[in-house]
Amino acid sequence: MFTGIIETLGTIQQIEKEGTNIHFTIASSISNELKIDQSIAHNGVCLTVVAQTGDTHVVTAIEETLIRSSLGQLKQGSVVNLERCMKANDRVDGHFVQGHVDQTGICERVEEQDGSWYYHFSFEQKEHVLVEKGSITIDGTSLTVVEAHDGAFSVAIIPYTHEHTVFHSYQKGTIVNLEFDIIGKYITRLFNRQQIALKQ
Repeated sequence: MFTGIIETLGTIQQIEKEGTNIHFTIASSISNELKIDQSIAHNGVCLTVVAQTGDTHVVTAIEETLIRSSLGQLKQGSVVNLERCMKANDRVDGHFVQGHVDQTGICERVEEQDGSWYYHFSFEQKEHVLVEKGSITIDGTSLTVVEAHDGAFSVAIIPYTHEHTVFHSYQKGTIVNLEFDIIGKYITRLFNRQQIALKQ
């Protein structure tokens, strides 16, 4: 479980394919503190540390993860958001994030407005799980939805988030990982089941 508050950025040092899996070697300021079998979110995707040496660690993404996320598009030198799993006695500064990406979205445009930034995204809407002022996780970053439409939404970014996450690299066409709020997903599922039951 994560909170969507990014700890630091990591840089992809090496990418190794093995069958349908991809092994990523990542350098970061927290890599030397990680342990094998520890869970860490990479651009919002929960992955297990399989090796650790000095200031680098290695994680493996399986085919299902690569299909659902944008990890397969990472290249050597790509920068990713990193967050270790939350401690049970920590404050939850963002919202409850599982690290299980639902799908990818596309950055449609970026607007700078007097020191802050507005990002507009589109996505393939399967169920309506977004509401204005609700929570959304984009590449592992917990954010509040400014506007929500069918298959589109926007968020606002403060300067600190813009500087300390991968948001500063986004431009039109950038593919991002989306994890919708778990509470919204459960409510939507229950509502849909109720609607089906009423029709029977």
